[in-house]
Amino acid sequence: MDIKNKFKPSRISFHEILEKLQTSTLALVLTVVTAIILMTCACLAVFFIHVRGPEEVMVPDVKGKALTDALIEMQNKELYPKITLRYSENPGDEGTILDQTPGAGSIVKGYSRVSLVVSRGVIVDKVENYIGMNYDELKLKLQTLFAGSVKPLIVLANPEYKADVSDAGTILEQDPEEGTEISEPITLKLVVSRGPNFDNTRVPFLKGASVNDMLQTISRSRIIFDFESHTASGSEKAGTVVGQQEFEGEFIKNYTRMSVEFAFPAKDPKETDVYGIFRSDVTDYPYPVPMRVDVTTEEEGTYTLLSFNHTGGSVSIPYKVPKNSTLTLYVVDKAVNKISVH
Repeated sequence: MDIKNKFKPSRISFHEILEKLQTSTLALVLTVVTAIILMTCACLAVFFIHVRGPEEVMVPDVKGKALTDALIEMQNKELYPKITLRYSENPGDEGTILDQTPGAGSIVKGYSRVSLVVSRGVIVDKVENYIGMNYDELKLKLQTLFAGSVKPLIVLANPEYKADVSDAGTILEQDPEEGTEISEPITLKLVVSRGPNFDNTRVPFLKGASVNDMLQTISRSRIIFDFESHTASGSEKAGTVVGQQEFEGEFIKNYTRMSVEFAFPAKDPKETDVYGIFRSDVTDYPYPVPMRVDVTTEEEGTYTLLSFNHTGGSVSIPYKVPKNSTLTLYVVDKAVNKISVH
């Protein structure tokens, strides 16, 4: 063997080298891409495992239970309570659950919020002292206090009225007494003043009185006058009282009703004044309340025709006012009826 040929270096072409490099680069790229895909799949698997979140749980029924017991049940179910306080209608349930949202049996995810309405007790737990208060003011107070309540804790019985030197409507006695604990709805019984109307009133003589005279008598008297009218005839003097109810004896009880008859002139288009009886039906009151009749005219504006006290029911007032006037009846400063006269 020729020694020269034995150690003669082999020749590798440039083309072969380039092919080997391309093959190695492709293998590297494939390896990197494969690794990236595997890593991406692993990340997605971990992500979806966590996105799936906590397991679903059933909301327990905690209505009527004590707040502490309800919180323990919520904790065992891995639920978070959101607490709202509200007054209750039932004495003794302070600190108990009145309502819950979502309701018992609902399926929710763990760590969800459950709204709990907790009783903060009743608005009042004892009877207060109402003696000396005005009855109407107490009614309004209790209506406001228990507004929206299905079972108000204090219900007013129909009061007993009696004459007293106190102002009309003043509460004189109460049952139950002050300080009585309220364990269930109670009925409050009251004795209320009719006002200092225990004196009798002398029966007035009214025949021949004009409308203005009669209005002055109404404003001063403790009698309820029921007026009727007819067109004057014969010897009757138009615009005056021609008849009145007769009573036995010189005195009658205060705020007794008394019939009075007016004779009014026949209607005359040339006359500027109009006669009539203003009638209205209002609430019956157990004691006299302030009322008034206002007149509104184009020339004089508004003025008060009469201020008086009345026990309600049927109200009738005689008037002599300019044509096209408006008459308004007020009961305790509240307009209850309005008419126009022509």
